[in-house]
Amino acid sequence: MGIPEIILIGVGLAMDCFAVSVSCSLGKNKITSLLALKIAFSFGFFQALMPVIGWLLGLSFKDMITGFDHWIAFGLLCIIGIKMLIEAFRDEEKKDLQVTRLIVLLSLSVATSIDAMIVGISFAVLELNILVTVGIIGIVTFLISLAGIYIGKRFTFISAGKAEIIGGIVLIGIGLKILIEHLNP
Repeated sequence: MGIPEIILIGVGLAMDCFAVSVSCSLGKNKITSLLALKIAFSFGFFQALMPVIGWLLGLSFKDMITGFDHWIAFGLLCIIGIKMLIEAFRDEEKKDLQVTRLIVLLSLSVATSIDAMIVGISFAVLELNILVTVGIIGIVTFLISLAGIYIGKRFTFISAGKAEIIGGIVLIGIGLKILIEHLNP
């Protein structure tokens, strides 16, 4: 897997963060540049940290799953992608998120990065350079979250659900690519 695919995985994983960033800032002018940077950094940091945890877990049982690791990577990416698609179509009332409170920001950061931990398991079986991979994911998430905050402040017509749809489709597509590459060497 090359850098373009890792960037796409980063984009797919960052869509939850983008959706939350847009939701946190919709129509709010009180979000300062410093707060926007703090939110984006928190999301990027946890999106980079969680795959490392998954990668470490994956390394512990990698030898047992070598023969079907491509199916695991495909399955995990598809499950997360489908989950994102389902969440995008749920008709839930969005409540005002108090991201100025540290506990709320940390909770949102962890909640939006759980999927990244699961994807990290597939990184172990794909034998990716974990430092480069999580560095890219963290930077991509930071930039996308920052963009989401500013888009939410400026535009009230952007749907956070559309971002989750795109992210879900991207993750499913990458899962299919991994499967096809391993089935047709």
